[in-house]
Amino acid sequence: QVQVMESGGGSVQAGGSLRLVCAASGYTSNRYCMGWFRQAPGKERDWVATRYLDSGGTYYTDSVKGRFSVSQDNAKNTLYLQMNNLKTEDTAIYYCAAGSCAGGYGQPRGYTYWGQGTQVTVFS
Repeated sequence: QVQVMESGGGSVQAGGSLRLVCAASGYTSNRYCMGWFRQAPGKERDWVATRYLDSGGTYYTDSVKGRFSVSQDNAKNTLYLQMNNLKTEDTAIYYCAAGSCAGGYGQPRGYTYWGQGTQVTVFS
């Protein structure tokens, strides 16, 4: 049973930084991709970034390019999302997910396993 769990959310002033952590367990293969999504109140769940664990290929949505970066620690089965220069529009619940990305890395349907989410609030 694959499980993922996020941590590291919080409240920060605009321009500040946060690092989210996604701890994964229950799989031994690097065939999975892992992604970050976010959902603001009253809005759909939007894709933020994806890392292919085998190749290290990483993709970002345009609004976070240059501000967010993904890294991984294979020994710990952990994925990180470093968020810099945060903006108020980044406020959302952030979710980590793992899957095959067969349906496309930018679509929720490409992921099978989801964490419970962690709140990120950016205030001006």
